Amino acid sequence: MGLMDSKKLLITGVLTDASLAFEVAKLAQMEGAEVVLTGAGRALRLTERTARKLPETCDVLALDVTQPNEIEAVFLDLQERWGRLDGVLHAIGFAPEACLGGNFLNADWEDVSVALHVSAYSLKALAGGLQPLLAEANGSVVGLTFDASVAWPVYDWMGVAKAAFESTARYLAKSLGPQGIRVNLVSAGPIRTMAAKSIPGFGDFEDAWQQRAPLGWDVHDQNSVARTTLAMMSDWFPMTTGEIIHVDGGYHAMGA
Repeated sequence: MGLMDSKKLLITGVLTDASLAFEVAKLAQMEGAEVVLTGAGRALRLTERTARKLPETCDVLALDVTQPNEIEAVFLDLQERWGRLDGVLHAIGFAPEACLGGNFLNADWEDVSVALHVSAYSLKALAGGLQPLLAEANGSVVGLTFDASVAWPVYDWMGVAKAAFESTARYLAKSLGPQGIRVNLVSAGPIRTMAAKSIPGFGDFEDAWQQRAPLGWDVHDQNSVARTTLAMMSDWFPMTTGEIIHVDGGYHAMGA
């Protein structure tokens, strides 16, 4: 009997098999869940190709989280397909190049607004759009974040977006809790994904983690993050919401 037997999960953010979301989807299937993925725009075909690498083939739905009509289309599909939703993984983030790499003082609102919309507001848009299905199952919303309690080199406005993302999760936990819906975040250490490679100076994060994390850190270890994510989606945390669980080798707790 698997941890996720009979669970129905929607997984966003799968681009390649190096994506954290891919590892979550793979482990979820291995633990008995039925999974549907989403992809956006031109990356949809990439997600469809990557989906074929999962232990079981699964459908991929078009979902641009900035488009309310696409969120509604996903809701209608899942309503007809399952009638409920046990869990959704929010693994979506994007910031224009102008918002990263030491450009904090130079980024314009036009670019910053894109980062905030895609990387923060989308959590509310997605959870709110799927709310009836999640309420039907006392479902769980889990998002992936990168510790926004401090300022990081080169992360700039993406760090601000993650701070807004984390605050959004807390307000969602407050708003959706009366319906039995849990909202939690997993704060992962740096993993070498396609998204990470797009951040200038990402290698500096890798070096810092290896030196400071008391448990050590492997930038290729998606499995540790996926395990924690599934645990938060499972029935084993029935009264935990509004929480940020760190999977970073203990880095966040060290002063030096």
